[in-house]
Amino acid sequence: MDRQLILDKERIDRKLQRMAYQIWEHNSNEQSVILVGVHGGGLAVAENLAGRLRQISPMKVEVAHIKMNKRNPLSEEITLDADLNGRSVILVDDVANSGKTLLYALRPLLNFELKKIMIAVLVDRKHKEFPVSPDIVGHTIATTIQEHILVEANNNEITAAYLQ
Repeated sequence: MDRQLILDKERIDRKLQRMAYQIWEHNSNEQSVILVGVHGGGLAVAENLAGRLRQISPMKVEVAHIKMNKRNPLSEEITLDADLNGRSVILVDDVANSGKTLLYALRPLLNFELKKIMIAVLVDRKHKEFPVSPDIVGHTIATTIQEHILVEANNNEITAAYLQ
C-alpha cells in the first residue's frame, strides 16, 4: 500500500508543543486538567502532551485512558479508568477521521459532572460523518473518503504520520 509522509518527527514535535500551549491557554485558570487518551495512538498523544504541559504550566496534569473498539464501538464495553467529576477534561486522539471514535469516546465522559471538556487531535481529517469538531488540532489535512491517516508511535514517542 502506498503511503506518503505528511508529518515527520520534527514537525510532529513542533505541532505537539503548540497544542500543549493551546491547552494551557484554554485552561490557564484551572488548577488541574486530565487528558483522556483514546486507546492506542490517542493515549500516546495524551502522554506526550501531558509531559509538555508539566514543563510549561503549573497545573497538575493527569492522564486517563479510554479503551474501546474503534472500528465497532458498540461491540465491546467502552471503559474509562478515572473519576472525572468536577474535572476539566481534554479528550485526546491521534486522528479525527469521520468523528465516530470521538463521538463514542465522549459517551462515558457524559456519565460525570464535568467542569469543562475539550477535544484535541494531532491530525484532523476534514471528512466528518459525525458532528464532532476538535477544539485543538495539530495538523489539518483534506483527504478523499478512501484515504486514511496513519500515525506511528513508539511507546509515547510519535514518530511519523502518513497518508495512505
